[in-house]
Amino acid sequence: MISLGYSEYVVQGGDIGYLVTRAIALKYGPQHCRAYHLNNVAPAEPPRTEDDPSAQLSASDLKGLARTQEFTTGGENAYYLLQSTKPQTLAYSLTDSPLGLLAWLYEKLVSWTDNYPWTDDEILTWVSIYYFSTAGPAACLNLYYEMEHGADGTAFDKAKKYIDDVPLGVARFEKDLILLPRAWNQTLGPVVWESVSEKGGHFPTWECPEVI
Repeated sequence: MISLGYSEYVVQGGDIGYLVTRAIALKYGPQHCRAYHLNNVAPAEPPRTEDDPSAQLSASDLKGLARTQEFTTGGENAYYLLQSTKPQTLAYSLTDSPLGLLAWLYEKLVSWTDNYPWTDDEILTWVSIYYFSTAGPAACLNLYYEMEHGADGTAFDKAKKYIDDVPLGVARFEKDLILLPRAWNQTLGPVVWESVSEKGGHFPTWECPEVI
């Protein structure tokens, strides 16, 4: 951002963008990164005791944890295991077959959104971004391997570090895939803004940008 002429800025991200945004805030805040906004967050569970009021989870928290467990243990998360262990094998297949890449992406775009009415042009735009990028489909697949095989821990471990000097905003979408208790967001940094939306799934910046 500095090389583009922006000495001060705010960043936003979700999913892998959540990790990137956290890394930017950690490295460049607060001098350059003045604040950051997240969705699809994965905070650490804070230490609690039975008599701690924060240990009491709300109905929304319990519903979110059930949805999270369904996603992580019900088979829907199988893509992550494959992409984080054998990315190059999958990359050859998806590069060799544009139709295969379309099927791989379309299934997730439909399953992970909140009944979003995808058009053919939108689907083809998404597929084209993956297929015609310089590194092709392999680029996004290798990210998952690299996130899980860092020499000094996984990307998710690093992202759980408390960042105390950069204001944080968090958006929660009830149709998202990972929904951890909102109180856990406090383990990430000073939360100055939160929102909860019944509309929107895993891709809210595409599904409902006016909400995020």
